[in-house]
Amino acid sequence: MIGFILTGHAQFSNGLASAIDMVAGDQPAFQIVPFDGSKAASYGEDLRAAISAMRAETDGVLVFVDLLGGTPFNQAMMISQDIADVEVVTGANLPMLIELLLTRGAGSTLDELADQAVEIGKMGIVHKKLEASVPEGDEFDGEDGI
Repeated sequence: MIGFILTGHAQFSNGLASAIDMVAGDQPAFQIVPFDGSKAASYGEDLRAAISAMRAETDGVLVFVDLLGGTPFNQAMMISQDIADVEVVTGANLPMLIELLLTRGAGSTLDELADQAVEIGKMGIVHKKLEASVPEGDEFDGEDGI
């Protein structure tokens, strides 16, 4: 199984993990590593330790981060250069994580899951509007009032 680690600024990973727990329940091989500004000095070491531990128990680790170019992304990318079978996906969102958590299986590869994450993430971003509609036969002619 591929392990998942979620990280991001402040309460980002905590909030998504809470929502995942509510929607999909407790998930195996899933861990969060929040980037708390007050613990910035040890963040890189904490993330490396989490990735190393997850990697020892899984076939690979997919690290989800919130923001391209931020500290969590930069640290995850550096760590991915030192530890085999670690990939990083940025722009993590709830639809992406829930679908991947529920569909990953023993046959899933790290590259397939990373590509799937990007596609699902894109599909989860839409702009919708509700259009006002008048039921057929109830057309307002403006004469009767209320």
